[in-house]
Amino acid sequence: MSTLTTRAQDYSQWYNDLILKGGLADYSSVRGCMVIKPYGYALWENMRDQLDRMFKETGHQNAYFPLFVPKSLFEAEEKNAEGFAKECAVVTHYRLKTDPNNKGKLIVDPAAKLEEELVVRPTSEAIIWNTYKGWIQSYRDLPILINQWANVVRWEMRTRLFLRTAEFLWQEGHTAHATKEEALEETVKMLDVYAGFVEEYMALPVVKGVKTPNERFAGAEDTYCIEALMQDGKALQAGTSHFLGQNFAKAFDVKFAAKDNSMEYVWATSWGVSTRLIGALVMAHSDDQGLVLPPRIAPLQVVIVPIYNKDTAARERIDIKAEELIRTFRSKGIRVKYDNDDTTRPGWKFAEHELRGVPVRIALGARDLEQNQAEVARRDTKEKTSVSLDGLTDHIAQLLEEIQQNLYDRALAFQKENTIKVDSWDEFVKVLDEKGGFISAHWDGTPETEEQIKQLTKATIRCIPLNNPQEEGRCVLTGKPSRQRVLFARAY
Repeated sequence: MSTLTTRAQDYSQWYNDLILKGGLADYSSVRGCMVIKPYGYALWENMRDQLDRMFKETGHQNAYFPLFVPKSLFEAEEKNAEGFAKECAVVTHYRLKTDPNNKGKLIVDPAAKLEEELVVRPTSEAIIWNTYKGWIQSYRDLPILINQWANVVRWEMRTRLFLRTAEFLWQEGHTAHATKEEALEETVKMLDVYAGFVEEYMALPVVKGVKTPNERFAGAEDTYCIEALMQDGKALQAGTSHFLGQNFAKAFDVKFAAKDNSMEYVWATSWGVSTRLIGALVMAHSDDQGLVLPPRIAPLQVVIVPIYNKDTAARERIDIKAEELIRTFRSKGIRVKYDNDDTTRPGWKFAEHELRGVPVRIALGARDLEQNQAEVARRDTKEKTSVSLDGLTDHIAQLLEEIQQNLYDRALAFQKENTIKVDSWDEFVKVLDEKGGFISAHWDGTPETEEQIKQLTKATIRCIPLNNPQEEGRCVLTGKPSRQRVLFARAY
């Protein structure tokens, strides 16, 4: 088995090695796009399915809208159109034809030019709000609480597997409300749903906050976000929830008759997370031996590896016991695999499943059966223990929860250790260059200072934390008065 680059050697290469050798994804022949392999897609399915349950528990329904957006609709909301214009892929023709000058080759048929160009969706506000115009006439039609699972295209020049690709999978919620208060409540509610999912299922602590106007979603009045910290001290935006105000309702003339018969514009939100979360998961928990996956979303939670010898009867007994264990594990909802492939040796299998981040490995041999026990190894700490086969299922179920909690606790300790308060520019630069992490510092509130700090250090304001304590201070760069600290970091 090929060795991994270590984090200390080259963090970026370590990440790429894990994605490729851990079986999550591969490069494709399409520039900037990736192939999500079965193991990586199984991980995404577990994340998607849990999020989908959480959306439905909060009253949302799934729908699907077209991939193509007519340019006239896309440009209707000016700020949104400007924000995404440079990332758009555009369809201009609808047909190919054979090249008369080059046998066996195709060319675009110039006679098949579209009357209006179609934008391949980078986000769906335009097509959805144009649709909502036909759905909403009265307050009785509100709220509309819709989510879409889809792919989007944002033409990226510099791509990285899962973190930044031209095409990616995501969900986007689009809701319509009668009042500003309802829309704001929805925005914060979905931020809490995201934070709950990332912390409880991905075992990754986040900071909830609001973006500055410079970092706000194009077309939003406010963007709420969750920010996570990776092992290299860089931040990663793990999810966003946008309060859109009435901007899209006005752009698409979506009005409703209120209870007093007055005509009002609808209030809107949108919110989304993507396969970028897989990148966050890998960078937050994994180590130099491979992936480390939280049990609640791992494609496999347990792998059983038989330790065979030349005794055929002993082999049969091991197989019978393994199948018995698999039945009891599955009855408890535990995802398990019996790796009895006899073309590879146990040592190779141990390394392979360690690389792929399977939370628990059980080794079962003839001697183990004689002693009514099995060797249990946990991926997060690499501890091995001998456990009685009696009650093994309950032991493993409890162990999976312990691993889940340990991963969260470890990540939380890292986040706390790498969240540093600074009060001077020299200290700001020193911490950023030598340690990284979240830097809690005063800012004078101007976009000019924010941009200057970004140009000087490549650090951005990740968020203004929710329920941020108010305190008098001075901006680390300009020395001007400030009433609160914000979180800076270099970020993905």
